[in-house]
Amino acid sequence: MSSGILYTAVATAKGVREEHVRSSDGVLDLALTMPTELGGEGGAKTNPEQLFAAGYAACFEGATRLAAREQGLSLGPDTQVTARVGIGPRTQGGFSIAVELEVRLDGLEVDQKSEIVEVAHQKICPYSHATRGNVNVDIRIV
Repeated sequence: MSSGILYTAVATAKGVREEHVRSSDGVLDLALTMPTELGGEGGAKTNPEQLFAAGYAACFEGATRLAAREQGLSLGPDTQVTARVGIGPRTQGGFSIAVELEVRLDGLEVDQKSEIVEVAHQKICPYSHATRGNVNVDIRIV
């Protein structure tokens, strides 16, 4: 890791039949299962794709707020980001994911929305930096 790291999150996943993920501080403590679409039992448990979607949505929403603030703009309370994370087989073997972000920026004009989303995606959001060149990310402003 870089020496400029300001915060490090730590989580551990373990288990075979009772798969589980827990953060080092215990705030995140979740049972995991494979989705039924991938041959799992499903049920009232989460999975890595849902966790990735939640993390990306939260991070990108925060990045849009920071981008707006840096330009002297304020986003309204109905601002939200919905992330859809799909998983499927790769031709080279294994699996890959694809991401769709649906971005709703409350209180801005259309041209302002495009600029804020571009800045958030290209310059601010760590998830966007991490996925760039590795994961197909489609962004739609609604």
